[in-house]
Amino acid sequence: MTTPPVGPYTPAVRAGDWLVVSGQIGLKDGELVGGGVKGQITQALANLAGHLEANGGALADVVKTTVFMTNMGDYGGMNEAYIAAFGEHRPARSAVGVAALPLGAVVEVEAWAFLGT
Repeated sequence: MTTPPVGPYTPAVRAGDWLVVSGQIGLKDGELVGGGVKGQITQALANLAGHLEANGGALADVVKTTVFMTNMGDYGGMNEAYIAAFGEHRPARSAVGVAALPLGAVVEVEAWAFLGT
């Protein structure tokens, strides 16, 4: 299941063997989920996985993520949920502190996935 975008953009774009998934926040059924950063990153990664699957990919195909957080003090909690989603797969990652995110989210994650051979 994929979540609709909250703005005028395409949530996933295929470019040859690459799939770029726009930033995902912890939306479910049009509302931010509870549970702070852990709850929101868990849902954001589920949303990311949905876009990957809709385009023939999976979390295991992700080679790079960028995580945006409104509070870098939540880094440990974000890491716990991130590891739970990705398991032993470790894409390259950047984590960036930001002043605000759409709809009051506390975390957002975008990804690049390689879907070639």
